Amino acid sequence: MALHFSPVNTPLRDLELWQANSSEYSFTISHESLTGSELHGKSRFVASWRSLYNNKPVITVQGSPFATFVEAEEACEAMLIHLSRRAI
Repeated sequence: MALHFSPVNTPLRDLELWQANSSEYSFTISHESLTGSELHGKSRFVASWRSLYNNKPVITVQGSPFATFVEAEEACEAMLIHLSRRAI
């Protein structure tokens, strides 16, 4: 039940997106390069999901933002397992 994230083209230069779908859910990971006096150039990875079949808002994956892409990807995998068990 592995998700395979692919990059998404975006016109915003400070935002990178990756997207993956399962049979019922869509997952997105965004990477934002944050700047400013309080942020000190730190970046973060925000993971979110939504149903492919219900017109409901996106839900942030618990634990977001993550320090690395791998952490965000693992959180999405865990959320997919949780959602799949809930559907049974």
